[in-house]
Amino acid sequence: MPEGHVLHRLADELTAGFGGRVVAVSSPQGRFTTEAMMLDGSTLVAARARGKHLFIEFTGERIIHVHLGLIGSMTLGPARPVVGQVRLRLATDTLVADLRGPQGCRLTDPQHEAAMAARLGPDPLDPAADPALLLARVRTLTKPVGTVLLDQAVLSGVGNVYRAEVLFRLGIDPLTPAADLPPATWRAIWDDLVVLMAEGKRQGRIDTVRPEHTPEAMSRSPRTDDHGGEVYVYRRTDEPCLVCGTPIRRRDLAGRNLFWCPACQQGH
Repeated sequence: MPEGHVLHRLADELTAGFGGRVVAVSSPQGRFTTEAMMLDGSTLVAARARGKHLFIEFTGERIIHVHLGLIGSMTLGPARPVVGQVRLRLATDTLVADLRGPQGCRLTDPQHEAAMAARLGPDPLDPAADPALLLARVRTLTKPVGTVLLDQAVLSGVGNVYRAEVLFRLGIDPLTPAADLPPATWRAIWDDLVVLMAEGKRQGRIDTVRPEHTPEAMSRSPRTDDHGGEVYVYRRTDEPCLVCGTPIRRRDLAGRNLFWCPACQQGH
């Protein structure tokens, strides 16, 4: 499932490409035809992300709410024929955006968007987000911090990669009960995510290693993975830790693969 930086980057690209323009809206696949006909020929106002949710606003306070889910994607490019199962197409004479395989795609309104935002935790990529909300929500949670970081009602936009990497970078045992972490540690988690996710949005990939652990600094081969980017523990099971050399471990936690270094991550 795409992490929050992907949705924020996509929202910026949609706004830059279509914002303020009259847009042709269609559903080549046919599963969004009625709604597309209602929007076709309207002006796209802007797109914005809230955690892992995308909202595309048109004139008349009409909003498409998209959740990509596990296999969804939205791609922008030059005008071209439709290829494959496209749920939603936005188009001008020169640019198209095709949505494929989303978990959700619905036409809604500002009230729905506001209600959705109220259910989500603070977003590290939202400049107006208040980290105090995060501290208030975790102080009584007994679930492991590795579980809580994926709870979108606690912290929105964070996925499996950022979960694993921020805990490694701060030396936190992922099985530590969330409430056992002092407020200063939670603030450190927030601050690190703000930096890491902003860089992920800027680059379009997740890089979490510090300068001294890059391939160039360590004279090692770059990581090869469909997620891209240089990371410490994510999908590095049994490979040596870049810091201490201990084999990286993997286990299931709340239905997701958790990766960590048992030597570096013993702290609270």
